[in-house]
Amino acid sequence: MVEAQRGGVVVNGAAVQWIPYCGAAPLPADWLARWNLDPLLLLTLAAAFLAWWRWRQPGRTDSRAAALSLGIVLVLFVSPFCALGSALFTARVVHHVVLATVLAGALVSATGLHLRRLPQSLAMLTAVQVLTFWAWHAPPLYGAALAHDGVFWAMQLTITATAALWWARLRQVSAAGAVTSLLATMMLMGVLGALITFAGRPLYAPHWLTTQAWDLSPLGDQQLAGILMWAPASAIYLLAAMAILYRSLRGNAAEVLPA
Repeated sequence: MVEAQRGGVVVNGAAVQWIPYCGAAPLPADWLARWNLDPLLLLTLAAAFLAWWRWRQPGRTDSRAAALSLGIVLVLFVSPFCALGSALFTARVVHHVVLATVLAGALVSATGLHLRRLPQSLAMLTAVQVLTFWAWHAPPLYGAALAHDGVFWAMQLTITATAALWWARLRQVSAAGAVTSLLATMMLMGVLGALITFAGRPLYAPHWLTTQAWDLSPLGDQQLAGILMWAPASAIYLLAAMAILYRSLRGNAAEVLPA
């Protein structure tokens, strides 16, 4: 038996409370003041940036992508947006999509990640990154991530790392292979979004008592998150596929046309 009560959720008679890494869910009136100034996080970010600066390789690593990566991490984990993810599943979904697309892609450019000599196939990496994304949106794993900092960081790192490896391989295969992988990912992202949208009941217990202050019911918040995953997030992969096709067709045309 599961029921909501003030301050937490009762599951089979036991009170369960979620204390996410980013802190308790904020109210609209105070969330802009909810900066996360975790010293360990800030020291880790500083050390990572210094390490990148020390071992960067001109011509292979992209300083603009490194700055973008750092900016994204600061927004997601330091700015008040971090706390907003404790209140709204919609914010958490935006957070995860940014990890898997913008941050993962930027990290590939920033580090010059190169997989050509490794045996990973694009099909395997496609499956791994999609399954990782799906797994962390299963209600039990999602709840565990919002209840324990270690599980939370495992979620962040695995979503980002599997997506980064996939984006790195995607850049090294034929246009046909890349487009096929992107369209498969787009379809599976859309399926997950549709399942979340049409679930018919709130699935994510950590948000059962945190959305009302934002004029959203738990189900409404979940449906909005599902729609964002279903359409805008899926569109990112479609746009990438179209860009690759355009460059491929343009290159083929340049080879055929006389100089």
